Amino acid sequence: MLRRMLLAASASDRVHRVIVSAPYTRDVVARYVAGNDAAAAVETTRRLQAAGLQVTLDYLGEDTTGSDQAAAVAAEYVALLGKLAASGLAAGGRAEVSVKPTAVGLHLPEHGEKTATANIARICAAARDAGTTVTVDMEDHTHVDATLRLVRELRADYPDLGCVIQSQLRRSAADCATLAHAGSRVRLCKGAYNAPEDVAFTARADVDRSYVRCLRVLMAGEGYPMLATHDPRLIEIGAAQAQRTGRPASGYEYQMLFGIRQAEQQRRASAGATVRIYVPYGVDWYGYLVRRLAERPANLAFFLRSLAWHR
Repeated sequence: MLRRMLLAASASDRVHRVIVSAPYTRDVVARYVAGNDAAAAVETTRRLQAAGLQVTLDYLGEDTTGSDQAAAVAAEYVALLGKLAASGLAAGGRAEVSVKPTAVGLHLPEHGEKTATANIARICAAARDAGTTVTVDMEDHTHVDATLRLVRELRADYPDLGCVIQSQLRRSAADCATLAHAGSRVRLCKGAYNAPEDVAFTARADVDRSYVRCLRVLMAGEGYPMLATHDPRLIEIGAAQAQRTGRPASGYEYQMLFGIRQAEQQRRASAGATVRIYVPYGVDWYGYLVRRLAERPANLAFFLRSLAWHR
């Protein structure tokens, strides 16, 4: 119930105004969001890499309403990748970018899928020049088919293009089976969007069981699994599956969110695992933050305690 309330809040203009205008919110958000601009994102990347962590950067913004705005988001990513390359942070995929298709035009009423595909191709070209990669984020269930189509199309020219699968969706184990081929990079997460019961699991235990089913498919496949979770039990299951399938530490990675379970991030990296931190930046942080709070009650408790402390 709490999760559904928070996800509903993520789409509420009224709640948006209240949270964004709260006097102490910005200080707390800084724990989860790297900053407002690419310079802040690059500096955060530099600091995380110095600690032995890899990075994927997300420029926040999903309410793209026109082709010019979609092109501007793509240009932001191209500029960011140039800055990462110039700073020596991108080589070998140590810092990559994550792109939401709707941010670059997917849900535009006219030619949305074509626009998003063209814009992501621009970003992929810049990433290749920088020596790194791109991962296409997965959004709500209504965009899954279009997202997977554009990923398939773009992989003809950019075979290292990654994509995301959400275990909360009932279709995801089958999608993982299709994607678990050589060269495929798949980020597996639980999912943080509202979806009806006929397409998504709503009970936490069912989402977790689906995650394990998807994980087993990806670990047994020939692709590169990226396990995006903070759940200690699922992390241990992932490690056990890697050992069972003979997958070396270089053959998969863990992904965790910026600002959450930092000690665990460092512990895993120090033990020799590849750990990549999902680092968002930009001024349009509201929807991202509320979905993170919806994923785990502990995140919400921390946020509320932080607000109280700042008062």
